[in-house]
Amino acid sequence: MGPKKEVNDTRDSWDVYFLKIAHQAATRATCNRKHVGCVIARDKAILATGYNGSIRGMAHCDDAGHMMRDNHCVRTLHAEANAFIQAARNGVAVQGATLYCTAFPCWECFKLVTNAGIKEIVYDEPYRQGDSYTLTSQICHDLGITFRRVEVTLQEE
Repeated sequence: MGPKKEVNDTRDSWDVYFLKIAHQAATRATCNRKHVGCVIARDKAILATGYNGSIRGMAHCDDAGHMMRDNHCVRTLHAEANAFIQAARNGVAVQGATLYCTAFPCWECFKLVTNAGIKEIVYDEPYRQGDSYTLTSQICHDLGITFRRVEVTLQEE
């Protein structure tokens, strides 16, 4: 056996790695109100990705404008929902996985996350941390779901 190789200490952590990929997925988003990306991973492998965009085959916000209801654009599906849909379309189970998202999930997506069996949420930026954030914190605690913020610095090209 040869000499032991030194570990490269400059590599990103797994959390930062997956969050950077989520940020890259967000570049595909088609609603300019907010670009969000999501990665679902387990055992250091990507299971599915998603970004916020319109219903498959329908016009995008960037092309046709927003469909606003109660101060939310309803033309788009959120990144988390699209990641779950991608997993389902490809027959990939996500139970026990970690969800990496560029923003903390909204209340509707949080309900999808819990029912999909996600065990951990890792996010980069807060998302309207009001009453729903307090509620999601309590539910995470009750269900044994961990969540934590990992801030990512993206390099400008």
